[in-house]
Amino acid sequence: MIYRFKIVSDEVDNFRREIEIDADASFLVLRNAILDSVGYTKDEMNSFFLCDDDWGKREEVTLEDMGTNTDEDIWLMDDTHINELVEEEGQRLIFMFDYLTERSFFMELKKIIPGKTLLDPLCTRKEGKAPKQHVDLDAFDAKVDKRIATDLAIDEELYGDTQFNMDELPEGMEDFN
Repeated sequence: MIYRFKIVSDEVDNFRREIEIDADASFLVLRNAILDSVGYTKDEMNSFFLCDDDWGKREEVTLEDMGTNTDEDIWLMDDTHINELVEEEGQRLIFMFDYLTERSFFMELKKIIPGKTLLDPLCTRKEGKAPKQHVDLDAFDAKVDKRIATDLAIDEELYGDTQFNMDELPEGMEDFN
C-alpha cells in the first residue's frame, strides 16, 4: 500500500510537496524523504505529531528517546512504521523541523493507493521554495515580539486596558471587599 502525503508551510504561501511512500516504511524514512525534498540537512532534532482535525497535537513520534519519565508510549521514528499510527485518508500530522523556534510543516494523508508498494519514497510534486531551515534568532524574536504587541493591542481594543482604576467603579462599589 502506498500513502500520498501533501505537505505545506504556514511560512511560504506557494510551498507544497507531495511525497509517496510505502505505508510500511518507518517514520524515519518519511522524515528523510521530506528533508531531501526541501534540501535540509539531517543533523537536527525533528518530530512528527499526529493531530486531530483542528491540528491539535496528540501522539509524538520522535527521532530519539529523550528519556522522559512518562506512562505514555514512546514512538521512535526508526522503530515505528507509518501504517501503525496513520490509517485513513485525511489524517493530519505536523512535522516539526526546528525545535528551537517550533517551525513546522503541516501534512495530510491525501490518498491511499492499495495493491502497490514502493521501495523508496518519491517526491511527486514540488512547488515553491521551502522556508529556510534555520532562521536568524534576533529576527525571529523581533517578529514574535511584534506579533505579541499586536495581540495585546487587539486585546486592549476589545476588552479595554488592563489597568485597574478605583474611580471607574460604580458608586458604592469602592467599599465592597
